[in-house]
Amino acid sequence: MLKLKCMVKKTKVAIIEDDAMINQMYRVKFELAGYEVAVAENGRDGIELVKEMRPDVILLDLMMPEMNGDEALEHIRKMPEYSQTPVAVLTNLGFEEAPKRLSKLGVAQFIVKADTTPSRVVDLVSTMLKK
Repeated sequence: MLKLKCMVKKTKVAIIEDDAMINQMYRVKFELAGYEVAVAENGRDGIELVKEMRPDVILLDLMMPEMNGDEALEHIRKMPEYSQTPVAVLTNLGFEEAPKRLSKLGVAQFIVKADTTPSRVVDLVSTMLKK
């Protein structure tokens, strides 16, 4: 008797966040919700992660070493295959403090880490992906 495994494609989430404790917290929360997750700890590595992983959604911190999140997003958006990938900025900067060009770079959500629980972030990403 031949058993067939049903291969369900998991939604891929790239987390680009320099704080190891925060990125691991979000990694675990998204994995428990059934997502495939990979993490990069700076903008430069985040660009490479996106190229390798081909994520369905990107969570992006703004203030990072090597390359800020808005600079990384500008590079990511120049690649045609990622020009429309949903991006949620996950930062402790207020919206008025964030770089103004974020809206031109197609940010779908702006989330202040201190004001949002990890469960809420998972819910927001799920909603983003349904649109």
